[in-house]
Amino acid sequence: MGMEETAGSAGSGQGGAGSGPAGGQGAAGGDGPAAAGGAGGAAGAAPAAVPATATATAAEDEGREEGEGAQEEEGKQARRKAEKKKRPFWQELPILIGIALVLSLGIKTFFVQAFSIPSGSMQHTLEKDDRVLVDKFTPWFGAEPERGEVVVFKDPGGWLDTVPRVKGNGFVEGIRTALSTVGLLPSDDEKDLIKRVIGVGGDTVECREGSPVKVNGVALDEPYLYPGATPCGDAPVGVVTVPKDHLWVMGDHRNDSRDSRFHVNEPGGGFVPVKNVIGRAFVIAWPLSRWDTLPVPDTFDQKALAAGAGAGAGAGPGALTGTGTGPGTGDGFGGRAGDRPAEPSAPEAAAVAVALPLALLRRRRAKRAGDADG
Repeated sequence: MGMEETAGSAGSGQGGAGSGPAGGQGAAGGDGPAAAGGAGGAAGAAPAAVPATATATAAEDEGREEGEGAQEEEGKQARRKAEKKKRPFWQELPILIGIALVLSLGIKTFFVQAFSIPSGSMQHTLEKDDRVLVDKFTPWFGAEPERGEVVVFKDPGGWLDTVPRVKGNGFVEGIRTALSTVGLLPSDDEKDLIKRVIGVGGDTVECREGSPVKVNGVALDEPYLYPGATPCGDAPVGVVTVPKDHLWVMGDHRNDSRDSRFHVNEPGGGFVPVKNVIGRAFVIAWPLSRWDTLPVPDTFDQKALAAGAGAGAGAGPGALTGTGTGPGTGDGFGGRAGDRPAEPSAPEAAAVAVALPLALLRRRRAKRAGDADG
């Protein structure tokens, strides 16, 4: 009874809010329209609906919390795996050494190799026990030796009078072989020399007693010669023509260098095949007190040198167009009995990093100078 009264009152209230007749009907019909009015009142008294945005925010918060929990769990699992996989230093050390050796092998094979100077045949440009860096990178792009460059090359045959080394036990020899493979020790099979290029294929070189060396008729000014050494007086050979793809090389200490002059009467005529060249020495890397570049002397920049080239381009090895008194074959000047080989040395990483760009820069400048002259 109370609920009906309340509904009726609600219905009457609604009727009162409307027009007069509607209010009258509400008062008269307690079971009819008034009941409908009461239902409306009851609905009005029910709790308000929760907004959709609030529900979505709650769902997002819940999802975020679940995601953060999953990430935290994954992080813990990753840390556990890392702790399990972490090796002690003594296990990592062999790996690091292996990587270093592989890098060293790659550098010395394709980019730069260090050589130790064992004799005085290039004094004072190079002193005994100097370490020089040799560019092995630019020859991959077709670069060939040029006049005035200091190059390391393989023995053309019979230039080195070496005494066979006495070998030790198998274990020591195995270690030595491994180290020589990666360039940390000289190999018994490597017979390399270092000299300055005087003539290239097609050049005529004149080497007479009492006269300066002439290339294609042009006298060379050689301030780099060892003090007191004569350009050719100790071993004159007259005039030689350099065959195509060959070089004529001489040491800066002419009185202590068994170079091309001493092999003119041997197979090959004293010429070095270009294919035997390992690379150009372009910097003294050690000792640091002697650190310096090895540029081409200005005398080799004379334009007349190139103008007179080409006369012997088709000549075969050993072609002599004239002779002087001829070089001696004795051991009168120390290294004359046979130069010692330039020994491979461990590449100094810091020197390599600095020196390689210098070689590329030199080649670029030389090319630009050639284009300008043309």
